[in-house]
Amino acid sequence: MIRFEQVSVTYGDAAAPAVHGIDLTVPEGELCLLVGPSGVGKSTVLNAVCGLVPHFTGGTLHGRVTVDGRDTRTHKPRELADVVGTVGQDPLSHFVTDTVEDELAYGMESLGLAPDVMRRRVEETLDLLGLAELRDRAITTLSGGQMQRVAIGSVLTTHPRVLVLDEPTSALDPAAAEEVLAVLQRLVHDLGTTVLLAEHRLERVVQYADQVILLPSPGAAPLMGDPAEIMAVSPVHPPVVALGRLAGWSPLPLSVRDARRKAGPLRERLAGVAPGDARGASGGLSAGSGGLGAGRGSSQGGSAGAGGSGGPSPRPRPRPATPPPVVASGLGVRRGRIDALRRVDLTVRPGETVALMGRNGAGKSTLLTTIVGMHEPSAGTVRVGDATPHRTSPRTLLRHVGLVPQEPRDLLYADTVGAECAAADHDADAPAGTCRELVTRLLPDVPDSVHPRDLSEGQRLALALAVVLTARPPLLLLDEPTRGLDYAAKGRLIGVLRALAAEGHAIVLATHDVELAAELSHRVVILADGEIVADGPTSEVVVSSPSFAPQVSKILAPLPWLTVSQVARALETVS
Repeated sequence: MIRFEQVSVTYGDAAAPAVHGIDLTVPEGELCLLVGPSGVGKSTVLNAVCGLVPHFTGGTLHGRVTVDGRDTRTHKPRELADVVGTVGQDPLSHFVTDTVEDELAYGMESLGLAPDVMRRRVEETLDLLGLAELRDRAITTLSGGQMQRVAIGSVLTTHPRVLVLDEPTSALDPAAAEEVLAVLQRLVHDLGTTVLLAEHRLERVVQYADQVILLPSPGAAPLMGDPAEIMAVSPVHPPVVALGRLAGWSPLPLSVRDARRKAGPLRERLAGVAPGDARGASGGLSAGSGGLGAGRGSSQGGSAGAGGSGGPSPRPRPRPATPPPVVASGLGVRRGRIDALRRVDLTVRPGETVALMGRNGAGKSTLLTTIVGMHEPSAGTVRVGDATPHRTSPRTLLRHVGLVPQEPRDLLYADTVGAECAAADHDADAPAGTCRELVTRLLPDVPDSVHPRDLSEGQRLALALAVVLTARPPLLLLDEPTRGLDYAAKGRLIGVLRALAAEGHAIVLATHDVELAAELSHRVVILADGEIVADGPTSEVVVSSPSFAPQVSKILAPLPWLTVSQVARALETVS
């Protein structure tokens, strides 16, 4: 169905091709997973299938890519639209209508399908993806995860023979991700649809793949084969594979169920050890440990904090003389006709890291944006230090709180990295060079002259984080901070955030990444329909939840282990 014949792609005046020597076939009716560290060319490969490379992105395509017999060099994306459906990393950039139902119908209208066919397919897709209650909603009012489901639905309605998906579950909560993957499986198994997808959160998808394509490094030839065989050599792999490698299991398990069947002897070895007993001196990565977007050998795989202490740093000691960085009391926020937040009580102490979790649309992003003054409370109060956010000027609020949004590019408006740094210094009244110093610690190989749009997702996140940290706010908010990051980049982010917490910064992060929460947070707060339904220590809240428990917790239950690095440290003490 998809054939690559000695394909290489070179952009502009780049010294080396983005991808090189790709020669493989993706058979019809299979789900093929494309994996590799950040920056190896996964998006380039996907864009070559749908014709965006070279017709839209530019660059030079050597070799030949055919989809259902159509050569993408001679067929533009619009001439492939009836065969290939594409969902990119940024769903918002794909939308062309105002409401959910109109967006689902737009692709079919473009193909000239009959109205009765369009109506039936819209209804089917609304039900498949759990979007029925959102059919009349304006797309701009949806959460990031809801937008992602609408983007996937808008492609499914045209019934393409090939689906190309770039990070399709990155903004979805665990339950919604399972629903989307179940739909993809149904399309593959029942309709013979060919699915090619790239995903960094391999713990969600690898067990569903028929084949895996590994791009091991920039410009290197790909490896393609059985998922277990590829995971055995892949520099990027999920916690279940990392645990299997650590325990010496063969063949390597790809799912929690398979791992639990092998885990009996490992549970016996760990039965007399508690995770706290296994905590050594923190080996977490410091803020100067390298760029978030760069790859680094074997640290790519497994638990997000590989090489770290295997869990959050010790809970900070109380500082009675220091006011809490944020206090919300009975907080309510109304957005249009929707009560986005109701009766929220939340206090975060200096040096504490709190993970906000919950399904898409639960109110996590609304809570973060309310803390930075973007919404006026309809009930209750919120205080950031001694300031009331919605009544405080942004320039003053910068000294109390900083927000890194879901899309870091929302903070980046200058033409170069150097200009972004200069603007950040000016806005924060910081000495010249303060932001550039932070960027150098996070992105040592990125010069001032680079345009932010030319950075990878992880590099943009690092730049946005440096811009926010220039003002050194006592409270740092991050919305889906690991979206688009591979395991190594996530590990480096964890190191940076641990160092900030150790310095006394309070950190609140809204995330669907259960592995990140297990590795980093002291507390987990779960929101549902705008209300807090759980608030407690990470080890208690996530272990008791089938939706939010990390893979290691599920595999080794009822033992209280959360991460691979915790287990590795424990095995060192008992061996």
